[in-house]
Amino acid sequence: MPDPLILLPDFALIALGYLLCRHTPLDRAVWDGAEKLVYYLLFPALLFHAIVKNPIQATAMLQFAGTGVAVVGCGVLLAYALAKAPGVDRMLHASGAQTAFRFNSYVALALAERLAGAEGVALQAVLISVCVPVCNIAAVWPLARAGGHGYLRELVRNPLIVATVSGLVANLAGLQLPALAGTTLSRVGAAALPLGLMAVGAGLRFGALREAPWLAGGFMAIRHALLPALAIVLVLVLRLPAAQAAVLVSFAAMPTASSAYVLATRMGGHGGYVAGLVTVSTLLAMPGLPAALALLSALR
Repeated sequence: MPDPLILLPDFALIALGYLLCRHTPLDRAVWDGAEKLVYYLLFPALLFHAIVKNPIQATAMLQFAGTGVAVVGCGVLLAYALAKAPGVDRMLHASGAQTAFRFNSYVALALAERLAGAEGVALQAVLISVCVPVCNIAAVWPLARAGGHGYLRELVRNPLIVATVSGLVANLAGLQLPALAGTTLSRVGAAALPLGLMAVGAGLRFGALREAPWLAGGFMAIRHALLPALAIVLVLVLRLPAAQAAVLVSFAAMPTASSAYVLATRMGGHGGYVAGLVTVSTLLAMPGLPAALALLSALR
């Protein structure tokens, strides 16, 4: 079981971004540029390299990957269903829905290695490969509709979707990156998490969640209660091996993707609301993720 404080560095980076933006000369103008850099270069490089560097076996794409897609798909449907509740602000829902089903890929890969070594990284790469495109497409859909954007145009132009689909195609085609390209992508991608988290903090408005607190509660209940519970039930019913079970449950209990804020901001959504959701999600995952793994261990 991982240390309950494993996500504390992520929250510290969010807090650092908040302090830098509000109490130093590194104000909002600086972070506007940083958000674009993360969105158009750093996160795409991180996702592409993470998928390509871990070869995917066809057999691993069956029951295990299908279970991961089922968990994510359930999250998407539940998040979309909240839009039908009375009094829901369309833009707030479109901006925040993604936080109910997206996940922090970088943290997922790091934790998978702690849980199951090289096998865990390979398993997590399978989930990233099949679930990130699904999550990003589902995240873009409500934002494109609420903002009046052309949906297909947004999909084709979205750098996160382009990077993940390209990485999946390259992986399945057996593409091996040259050492120089792999090292360069690794170093570019390594900057994505700290700068992305600080950008979340820079855009944080603590009062933003008060605009729709029950909606925020619904998104977080899906992300940190319903999806981990569903994953535990599925791995027990399907009798997945220990490594697969641990990786899948940790995947379901991950904090939401820090790039959710950047996506919402770049597509004209409510960035402050999403930044608050990302921060709350990180806080909830700190005790929630170890608790989900402990429950899985107790029930196996």
